[in-house]
Amino acid sequence: MSKLLWSPTKNEIKNTQAWEFIQDVNNKFETNLDSFCDLYRWSCDFPESFWGLFWSYSSINADRNSTNVLKNGNDFLGSEWFSDAKLNFAKNLLLNRDKKPAIIFWGEDKHKSTLTHLELYNQVAKLSHWLKQNGVKKGDRVAGFLPNMSEAVVSMLAASSIGAIWTSCSPDFGVQGVLDRFGQVEPKIFICVDSYFYNGKSFNCLEKNENIISKLPSIQRTLLVRYVDDKASFDNLNSFSTFDEIVNQELTPELNFESVGFNEPLYILFSSGTTGVPKCIVHGVGGTLIQHKKEHTLHCNIKSGERVFFFSTCGWMMWNWLVSSLASGATLMLYDGSPFLNDNDNILFDYAEQENFDIMGVSAKYLDTCRKKRLDPNKSHNLDSLRMVLSTGSVLSNDCFDYVYESIKKQVCLSSISGGTDIVSCFALGSPMLPVYCGELQTRGLGLSVEVWNDKGESVVGEKGELVCTKTFPSKPIGFWNDDERQKYHQSYFNRYPNVWCHGDFVTLNEDGGLVFYGRSDTTLNRGGVRIGTAEIYREVEKFKEVLESIVVEQTWEDDTRIVLFVKLTLQTKLLNELKEKIVKQIRTNTSPRHVPDVIIQVSDIPRTKSGKIVELAVQKAIHNLPIDNKTALENPEVLQEYYDLKELQ
Repeated sequence: MSKLLWSPTKNEIKNTQAWEFIQDVNNKFETNLDSFCDLYRWSCDFPESFWGLFWSYSSINADRNSTNVLKNGNDFLGSEWFSDAKLNFAKNLLLNRDKKPAIIFWGEDKHKSTLTHLELYNQVAKLSHWLKQNGVKKGDRVAGFLPNMSEAVVSMLAASSIGAIWTSCSPDFGVQGVLDRFGQVEPKIFICVDSYFYNGKSFNCLEKNENIISKLPSIQRTLLVRYVDDKASFDNLNSFSTFDEIVNQELTPELNFESVGFNEPLYILFSSGTTGVPKCIVHGVGGTLIQHKKEHTLHCNIKSGERVFFFSTCGWMMWNWLVSSLASGATLMLYDGSPFLNDNDNILFDYAEQENFDIMGVSAKYLDTCRKKRLDPNKSHNLDSLRMVLSTGSVLSNDCFDYVYESIKKQVCLSSISGGTDIVSCFALGSPMLPVYCGELQTRGLGLSVEVWNDKGESVVGEKGELVCTKTFPSKPIGFWNDDERQKYHQSYFNRYPNVWCHGDFVTLNEDGGLVFYGRSDTTLNRGGVRIGTAEIYREVEKFKEVLESIVVEQTWEDDTRIVLFVKLTLQTKLLNELKEKIVKQIRTNTSPRHVPDVIIQVSDIPRTKSGKIVELAVQKAIHNLPIDNKTALENPEVLQEYYDLKELQ
């Protein structure tokens, strides 16, 4: 058993919405569920009962013509949830219209603003009216090229109020990266920003915007958000309006919500695109809403008025996840820019303290950087309001679990969560009803029949294997864009195990229901027939204060393979034999001799996506001198050149 770091009191357990929901289950179905684990097992054994009851419990605003929950449930791809239900996504997020904060925004230390629920509703009404005036109707695509700011939320809600499809990415993407995404889905409206801030500097986007617009013939109208310069304008573009002139109009038109089917499209999200042109994953209105409400209420215990933060951009699915917490009555805490300013590494903790976060979501990489910078917010900041820390994006190391409790807050529920763009949600989550053990994700998602399968396709506990989901669930994608025969869809998730979703994560399911993640299964290493998760090596390597980051891949070598470890070291540090020997000893002692890399190489940087995920597959291609199809998805594509033709690998 892993080290226990935190556990809830009996009173804390009984003050959760999940406990309240358990009582509803017991009353309606005459069961005797007594714990979150009981609830999980029941939700998988009786998924239609679970989702049907949660629909009522969560007060989703919709019209249903029958009590049917699931059609064709034995066919994962062909199944259909709540097929007779009609609803509007934006309406469910805009039910609250009071004068309390709906959105609080910080643009680094340069810009702060607040929107009340009433102001948010009115801005959505005005922008929705403008979109309709410009010909937007149900099914049209509206694309946002925006920072993580209030205007992005308003734009998404205005589009979805009409039944249009929202898609977005962050303004740090290059022109080709945007075209690779938006070019596939042909948006009618393009909403963009004049400039954005990062690490204290502003970056002008006007020329980039014009370049994108000129190459996307589907765009009929452009909307410019003035963020840095309140007089910003396009030099070579006539057919554009500005966001402020629309939302600052005195009269607020009536906001009419278009009622759409539960399984009609809401979002188009994009895969990372590091191995080719990004896949366009289409998510449905109802599946997204009910899944997010389940995660927010039953896994995070978000209640009306709570303040929820997740460090994200508009190009990552955690932005979509965060925005949905409006449906639970939460206040969105938005931040755009660098999490570490040149003169203030503590900017996010300043934000958490000053605005009284209840939930703080960050990436594993962020926590690891805080640990290495030796930030100690437990002493420097008052975080009394903080009750839950969420971490995702990559595997959270044991050291980072310890760091949260030693240096951020002792009495907090640390939930490492994992899912993806593919399901716009999570397969593995947390719960304030459950203890936190070092290195473990607390639980599987309610209503998701998650198992771990070995190479023989057998369900295993306590062994490493593939994370699979054996039964359909509401937030499965409704399809891929331009994939009418569903070939890409099938190939992505059902090729390995017929009618079973294979997610591509290499994990262990423990007896207590917790999970340990080792990385993506397509980047696992194979030595002597034993599969090794890359995260097992990262955990040990990054314990060294000299190592800022690392990446490990497999290289074809002399009719076999060998393991190659790349390390980014602190300034002025050289990879001498002494440090190499320490790294080798650490890995051999704490994992196994099989985990020890054959070659260790110092590099200036580790390539990563714009959401901060390291890209092992791209590095693997580079060391084999193979072309990399889509470098525009990377934050630092130029560094990949360093991995080609390395003399150490000849």
